[in-house]
Amino acid sequence: MSRESLLTDAVEHFAKNGIGDASLRSIATSIGTSHRMLIYHFGSREGLLAEVVRTVEQQQRELLAELEDLPLEQQAEQFWRRVTEAALIYGPLFFELSAHAMQDLPHTEALKADLINVWLPPLIALCVKAGIPADQAPAYARLGLAASRGLLFDLLLTGDRAGVDEASALLNRLFTLP
Repeated sequence: MSRESLLTDAVEHFAKNGIGDASLRSIATSIGTSHRMLIYHFGSREGLLAEVVRTVEQQQRELLAELEDLPLEQQAEQFWRRVTEAALIYGPLFFELSAHAMQDLPHTEALKADLINVWLPPLIALCVKAGIPADQAPAYARLGLAASRGLLFDLLLTGDRAGVDEASALLNRLFTLP
């Protein structure tokens, strides 16, 4: 199996079964490969998990691009709904591996580069589309990313979907004020 197909299978496996504390061997068995093949391609369980997070993050950026032709309010609403659904599955892993990246753990080197910087260009473009002046858009994009992740963290800790959704809607309104 190729690295890409193993990664695709791993993402699907975690979407169906959650992350939990599954061993590399049990993950391998579940996706129809050996733990040695996963070690060969990803180095370790943590390396595999970091690649799963990178893949889910890439899927979310692709979703943002797919929604770009919608009116801004619909785009924001649909994107938030899909991101929160993914966060309920992958969020604990995302935040755990983000902490690993802050500690410069080796398995998160590639992930660390993807956590902030690759999000900024599409978010800056979205801010400009919302009418924010181009010179202010980078700061707004960074604020929006940080606030959204904070709301996802809140959702995972409190389970208060209604409260988090309301706060996200407020954030979107703040970004579109004249």
